[in-house]
Amino acid sequence: MAAYKQFLTSDVIVTPFEVNKGFSFSSSEFTNNDVDIDRFEGVNNTLINNFAKTGNNNNQSKVLIYSSVKELYYSNFTSSSSGSSPVSASILPGETPAGDVLRGPSDSVGRYENYLQSTLTPFRFIPTGSGDRVFVLSLPSRLWGDYVQPNSFEYKIIDNNNVPQTITDDGNGNLYLSGVHVGNIIYPHGMAIFTNLSINTPVVPQGYGAVYYGIDVYGGSSGLGLSNLMGNVTCSFSSSYEIFETQYKATVNEFEYNFSQNPSIISGSTDGSVYDFTTGSFFQPYTTTVGLYNEAQELLAVGKLSQPYPLSRTTDTTFYINLDR
Repeated sequence: MAAYKQFLTSDVIVTPFEVNKGFSFSSSEFTNNDVDIDRFEGVNNTLINNFAKTGNNNNQSKVLIYSSVKELYYSNFTSSSSGSSPVSASILPGETPAGDVLRGPSDSVGRYENYLQSTLTPFRFIPTGSGDRVFVLSLPSRLWGDYVQPNSFEYKIIDNNNVPQTITDDGNGNLYLSGVHVGNIIYPHGMAIFTNLSINTPVVPQGYGAVYYGIDVYGGSSGLGLSNLMGNVTCSFSSSYEIFETQYKATVNEFEYNFSQNPSIISGSTDGSVYDFTTGSFFQPYTTTVGLYNEAQELLAVGKLSQPYPLSRTTDTTFYINLDR
């Protein structure tokens, strides 16, 4: 047996808020079913000349990986790392419509959506020479939710001199290694794209710190390439996920719910009567549970109080039920 009361619109408040969770995986864990982080090599070539496949978990064409990345994220940046200016054709009117003259390029350079990660001047670069390569790290959406949290991405590698190196994002969608731009990260897609695979990083003797003399780096340099990115690594990042907290305000007026439904108030008599003390004006029922029902009176959620709470006979009592989803 239950007692029902209808919520008013003002009794229900929905509040969105963001939650974050950090993850860190070694490359040996990438292929686990509950991780499924994939690494791809992209090659600028034609399918006729290159049928090679790539991917740890899902085999994909190297040529199609390169083409997809270029089309999605770099199509406006083939002529400049800061982006190509949008250009369009203009019509020089003639005496008649048939005499109109098209002036200027008719292509759509600079008009593509490349999912820029900041309002700052973008920095995108992709090599376009025949046989040029890119490296793509794909994070599954179930790990990052709505997007990868900016300033949280780290990709720790071992360079050719067996020295640990860390690639990080700058919060604006750029990836850097020792101050050198090596690629981009697309936060809402969980894609880290490494386009600069032929770089030199400082090698500093242990115990000396980073010491620079003019344009030379004390300790020499270490080459870094695709094999380092595909080798033993550790990937760390934080997820960002929006959840919604619904707050229900259940108000019990002073004249409502003033009788208990607990079966213990029934006396031992055969007629099912209740004990006399439950009918007196001093009797004060206690609330232990608040249930949320739909219009068909089907129970959807239950809110339990930490301890029974007495209902007042002189003032209204309000219970707040918070439901996260």
